[in-house]
Amino acid sequence: MAVKRRIKERYDTLDVIGKGGMGLVYKAYDTVVGREVALKTLRDSPSKMALDLFRKECGILASMSHPNIVEIFDIGEFQEDGATKPYFVMPLLPGVTLDQLIRTSSQRLSVDRTVEIMLQTCRGLHAAHERGLVHRDLKPSNIFVMPDDTIKIIDFGVAHMADTTATMTVAGGTLPYMAPEQLEMKPASPLSDIFSLGTVLYELLTDTKLFAGNDATEIMYNVSQLRPVPASRINRKVPAMLDLVIAKALEKDANERYQDAHQFASDLRACLNELGVQLGESDTTQRIERSPGALPAAHDKTEKLAADQGDATVPVDARIHSARPQNIIVDANTRLAISQVFDSSAALARLTDPDKKDHARLIASPRPANFLVRIWRDLEMRLLFGLILAATLAGIYLAAY
Repeated sequence: MAVKRRIKERYDTLDVIGKGGMGLVYKAYDTVVGREVALKTLRDSPSKMALDLFRKECGILASMSHPNIVEIFDIGEFQEDGATKPYFVMPLLPGVTLDQLIRTSSQRLSVDRTVEIMLQTCRGLHAAHERGLVHRDLKPSNIFVMPDDTIKIIDFGVAHMADTTATMTVAGGTLPYMAPEQLEMKPASPLSDIFSLGTVLYELLTDTKLFAGNDATEIMYNVSQLRPVPASRINRKVPAMLDLVIAKALEKDANERYQDAHQFASDLRACLNELGVQLGESDTTQRIERSPGALPAAHDKTEKLAADQGDATVPVDARIHSARPQNIIVDANTRLAISQVFDSSAALARLTDPDKKDHARLIASPRPANFLVRIWRDLEMRLLFGLILAATLAGIYLAAY
């Protein structure tokens, strides 16, 4: 075992297993407990304000226990070249980051697997947001995929570790995944994380970096101004409902987005139903047959899906087939303005990509209603017309007799 250096007389660093713009991740050996761990430290010394925030947030993380957030074993600081550098120690997780999974996969991730990954990520985010933690740098390389498809969010708080307080918000993030308000030097919030997660979801579904650009100026312009085409235009397996979910998560105005990660997760669960994956009352996952004319379900997989009413993961092997069509019922937490009882994808497709006849109907001015139709539709007009008619008949009767 070739030891590179010892940190705090406890951790022997072995190999560098990860590099980022701000830090290094070492495979290390904990000489006190006698186990291999992952130790992350920064390349440079942070500002005092960033260091204080880092201590606070890592302390909260260390006190948390959630299956979709990486566990923190230890936090501390050490001196190197006259500078104070923080570090934190995590489990040495088996698996790969989502970024590595995308780059090494021979084909695009299936739609239902992508939604399952995002659903777990939403659960982890919601738990962190409830404790007052904002990630600030959510991107594929900060989402870890375990061999059983359990998701772990990593690097909470590290995004705020900038050199100076003046540049902390801009430096604390990765441009193509940052929310518009972060680019405006406003503090990051849970709604910023939701925007970032929407960007990741779009990228997974389309193999397209949504706000890519040749330089920082172009990327910042795209983040603040670009309205992406629906993901279903690029990947035909994406249902129209998921287009709506992405659009809501990527609203430029934070007040128009999902207001918490729980709302986001509720609509992602509805999308799983649309894809033929149903979470039953017993927290088991089922695959149901679609009714005639419904959207095609994605390919079956034998992976893991976290139960929506708990933290435990449930094998997708538990999916069962049913020949009887089922109506999809969405709970009251959904924020989708779309019916779940019937398939409206054909109507949405005609609106988003109309043919010549559809276009003519859309731009045609409405025909003015005739006099009788206007009377029939307007209660006050009907009453007025009735009074006039009654007075006329009464006048005729009096004149005749």
